[in-house]
Amino acid sequence: MLFISTSGPLGRYISLPPPITIWFRSLIAILCLIIYALLKKTSFKINLNNHGLAILLSGLFMSIHWITYFFALQWSNVTVGMLSLFTYPIITVLLEPLFISVKLKARHIIFGILILIGVFFLVPNFDFNNKATQGLLMGLFSALAYSLRNLILKKHNSMADGSIQMIYQLFVVIIILLPVFFIYSDYQIQPDLPYLLMLGFITTALGHTLFLSSFSHFSISTASIISSIQPLFGIIMSVILLNEIPNFKNVVGGIIILSTVVIESIKSKEKNS
Repeated sequence: MLFISTSGPLGRYISLPPPITIWFRSLIAILCLIIYALLKKTSFKINLNNHGLAILLSGLFMSIHWITYFFALQWSNVTVGMLSLFTYPIITVLLEPLFISVKLKARHIIFGILILIGVFFLVPNFDFNNKATQGLLMGLFSALAYSLRNLILKKHNSMADGSIQMIYQLFVVIIILLPVFFIYSDYQIQPDLPYLLMLGFITTALGHTLFLSSFSHFSISTASIISSIQPLFGIIMSVILLNEIPNFKNVVGGIIILSTVVIESIKSKEKNS
């Protein structure tokens, strides 16, 4: 979680346009994961007839999730960007009945309302011309894209090892984002190269591989509870490295959002135990 949390400060600090950043992030990460899979002698084989559409859609939603998340970080700050993204567990719960045969519970509606209240506290005022508000909306859209990606993968979780799934998704992201080099033709990568390498290796390849590997030690529900520490790690790093100190309203909103996420994760764990 500590490694994955570096996405907040790095996304805020890197000055490149987010689509360019995400393309290089994906390229660096896929090279690291291919080496990792070769060392582990993991099979790269996936039945594309059964899972090809899922790979394409999950890669598409992954690219949307990452790009909008990085716009959220650049337009607002690490606190607003990470906390708005962490509405995704509740969004996932609300969308889940559309994908699989589960019933929406009354507590999910209550949690959804609490999340909206928490989101309200994240920005000074809801003005669509305000950069902080635009960043918040981007963060919420990123959370929606991330939820859709996770729900698609949940239905196709048996397709391959987690690292192999990630490799295929990253390949889709790289292909989808190739046209951005015609849109952003005037940029300098050299000043941000060390941070892109950190983003690709530490945040994406190492962080996500360790997280997937942790599933063998405890349940996904427990992992979800642990993952709620991400915004806290990210905000602490932004205070130390970027001198971005959250205000009182941000803290209140963050407590409401993360408390809701933790409670829902605990309830889900109790149900599955």
